[in-house]
Amino acid sequence: MADAPWAEIREKFQAALALSRVELHKNPEKEPYKSKYSARALLEEVKALLGPAPEDEDERPQADDSLGAGDHALALPAELVEAEGPVAQGAVRRAVIEFHLGVNHIDTEELSAGEEHLVKCLRLLRKYRLSHDCVSLYIQAQNNLGILWSEREEIETAQAYLESSEALYNQYMKEIGSPPLDPTEHFLPEEEKLAEQERSKRFEKVYTHNLYYLAQVYQHMEMFEKAAHYCHSTLKRQLEHNAYHPMEWAINAATLSQFYINKQCFMEARHCLSAANVIFGQTGKIRTTEDSKFRSTEAEGDVPELYHQRKGEIARCWIKYCLTLMQNAQLSMQDNIGELDLDKQSELRALRKKELDEEESVRKKAVQFGTGELCDAISAVEEKVSYLRPSDFEEARELFLMGQHYVFEAKEFFQIDGYVTDHIEVVQDHSALFKVLAFFETDMERRCKMHKRRIAMLEPLIVDLNPQYYLLVNRQIQFEVAHAYYDMMDLKIAIADKLRDPDSHIVKKINSLNKSALKYYQLFLDSLRDPNKVFPEHIGDDVLRPAMLAKFRVARLYGKIITADPKKELENMATSLEHYKFIVDYCEKHPEAAQEIEVELELSKEMVSLLPTKMERFRTKMSLT
Repeated sequence: MADAPWAEIREKFQAALALSRVELHKNPEKEPYKSKYSARALLEEVKALLGPAPEDEDERPQADDSLGAGDHALALPAELVEAEGPVAQGAVRRAVIEFHLGVNHIDTEELSAGEEHLVKCLRLLRKYRLSHDCVSLYIQAQNNLGILWSEREEIETAQAYLESSEALYNQYMKEIGSPPLDPTEHFLPEEEKLAEQERSKRFEKVYTHNLYYLAQVYQHMEMFEKAAHYCHSTLKRQLEHNAYHPMEWAINAATLSQFYINKQCFMEARHCLSAANVIFGQTGKIRTTEDSKFRSTEAEGDVPELYHQRKGEIARCWIKYCLTLMQNAQLSMQDNIGELDLDKQSELRALRKKELDEEESVRKKAVQFGTGELCDAISAVEEKVSYLRPSDFEEARELFLMGQHYVFEAKEFFQIDGYVTDHIEVVQDHSALFKVLAFFETDMERRCKMHKRRIAMLEPLIVDLNPQYYLLVNRQIQFEVAHAYYDMMDLKIAIADKLRDPDSHIVKKINSLNKSALKYYQLFLDSLRDPNKVFPEHIGDDVLRPAMLAKFRVARLYGKIITADPKKELENMATSLEHYKFIVDYCEKHPEAAQEIEVELELSKEMVSLLPTKMERFRTKMSLT
């Protein structure tokens, strides 16, 4: 080290740290990085006062050594070499300065310079990286390089740095285990050094950040199982060490629930969502070690807006939970025409008992967040909603009501003015909740009323939306409204079939529903036409199945119109045949389309074969009368 007074070096370093922590909005508007540049100048002064690194420490990079050191990138075990003696201590102090210069340059968006300083930090520490004095600094430098490479979308390089950090942490804890020195302590007098408890807390936080960044990298690499595992570990550790911001933690837990929902792990999903509710409730009430970084936004008055947005987002995750659980039950219990199969219902009930046994033995302990009072609070939320697939109407209704509660909560923030797409998606989910509840309902009149509710919430959206800007959404809603009318018509026909002599009112109702279904299916099909109103010869993959279903249902609807006029009935048969024939002809020209509508195609072929004979007989009958 140079002969500069140690007190001067320490003072400059502490001043640089203080400037580094100044929030950007506190700088002049035209100089947002003013405090960062001032900190950098002080760090450069400290670096100069410390003097140049000895030749044997300042190892020069090889031409292809972009990761800094070959073995650390491969996460090979480190050998323990203590940073003892003036040469080693000098190298470690210079490494601390290189680390802070690296972070400083990254903060001011000078990534290449930041990378250079962080790689220098790793080279200076390489041989000491497993030591009590250096392990925390080494891991932090690698974490920052991992983030930097991730932002450059060089994900494999980021992965190498972050996995190396993880391996080093695990090796250190296994072989040494005592809380290591925090990087700031290298510039503190002995009497001001941190207590063991504080060192441990800081080191564990560094490792938690490492797991958090790894979760993001694995997500980016589409290693979803691994990403979920690391995300879960991160959330768990944040609670254990009281190092979280409630709002951020809650939204991450709610997001994780969506992974479990897609995997059909509903118990784990429910636990994540229940924990999200409990922790979100701490916002503004319980101060954690992470709260300080959010104070600036509180001061600017942004939190109420963000608070309501996050609340709405968590509500939407709950809606997906309730909806998917009900839909999953429906798929497990329906027959090939979409009605309840009693044998499958019995099978589901038996399977639920097995799920309950698994919960008690293994799964619950594996995912549990928090301990003591926090754990009890989460359990209290969990008890309000089942994670088992409903097997009857009452159980389905409980989930429906919970989902509907969160629909209303989500709509408080995601309103049509300002959040058009989000609002529509929430309304569509609300409609889907009614649709799946109708599956469990045995009373046909009540099922009709559920579909009517769906129509009442969806139809106004078509009026409000400009099809030029919201074409895809418009198509979705047109198709869904058409399907709701279609289902209602089928139910009314089933009700009429049970009556000995259906009156004119029910006939009129069936025809009215038929007409409405036709109208919306036709609107959907017309939306596929080009500007010259010509229907496409080749239908895009994204709309192929719905287009074919719409054609099939239009054909069937024309066949269901009740009329006393023989000419009209013959016209309806001809129109019906035309649509069935379209499906058969299209699938002959485009064989790949057949697999999208196998059942409908077979029925269409049958109708193309049968309808001409039926029409001929009908014509003969007409001529005789």
